Amino acid sequence: MLDGIIVFNKPRGYTSHDAIARIRGITHAKVGHAGTLDPQAEGVLVVLLGAACKASDYILTNHKTYRAGIRFGMTSDTQDIWGEVTQTGAPLPDEASFLAAFAAFEGGYDQLPPMYSAVQKDGARLYDLARRGIEVQRESRWVDLSDFRLLSFENGRAEFEITCSKGTFIRALCHDIGEKLGCGAVMDSLIRLSSGDFTLEQATTFEALEDLAHTGRLQEAVIPMETVFSFLPRVDLDEKGLIRALNGAYIGPKWITSGEVPAEDGVLCALYAPDGRIATLARSGKLAVGGAPALFYEKTFYTGDRP
Repeated sequence: MLDGIIVFNKPRGYTSHDAIARIRGITHAKVGHAGTLDPQAEGVLVVLLGAACKASDYILTNHKTYRAGIRFGMTSDTQDIWGEVTQTGAPLPDEASFLAAFAAFEGGYDQLPPMYSAVQKDGARLYDLARRGIEVQRESRWVDLSDFRLLSFENGRAEFEITCSKGTFIRALCHDIGEKLGCGAVMDSLIRLSSGDFTLEQATTFEALEDLAHTGRLQEAVIPMETVFSFLPRVDLDEKGLIRALNGAYIGPKWITSGEVPAEDGVLCALYAPDGRIATLARSGKLAVGGAPALFYEKTFYTGDRP
């Protein structure tokens, strides 16, 4: 049974759903993911296996780094080169003008999600409405932008790297820069270089996974559950503590062999079984009677034999 994370390099032309389906066929495991990539984008897709499928809300992927291409002098209905493109005929910017326009977005801005996106409006995906020719009012949302780096600028096109917060649309950023310049712009390439601490250098491919599967070595591509939660305070339990944790009961100091209950309420902790596997996540708090500090159950991830 495979439990953990695979950092996968999604190729262009695959939806995230299709990539997950192919990985499911290779691993024969329960598979999910933390954060989608558009079909024409490539790069880091964080794939969750087995018990890790329940961990998507806890995995640190809040900031992502991309390498993107922007082409000036055109617009499209999808805000990228793969939509219905319209040439604007406007003069193309020089490098200084582009950098000045981008400076208006540096640090972050209120971004309007594209109609061709998986954002939901009244229970419907925006891309489903867009395909039916329906455009609806959307609410803008703040996105963080940092570590901008211009890689190239020539022939009406630029390539850059940028780090952004979860939920940022790079094609919307390209569109908005084009609006700022007055010439229009579309995104024409996108590579996700990292998602949280997971990087493209770590990423594997379909072919590598298939080779590992054929030789019974798939586990080599899997980041263990214990590594996934290593950023959380660790609390080790004795056997009775493990039984209590798996049954959703609170944990007090008497069942802890290493670590401690944080003094501050609401701190998320990783609780480990005597065999070294992660058992549950729990948050610190106070008992209703007496007010003693304790850890209160949040979610189970234990993959060992239940005592």
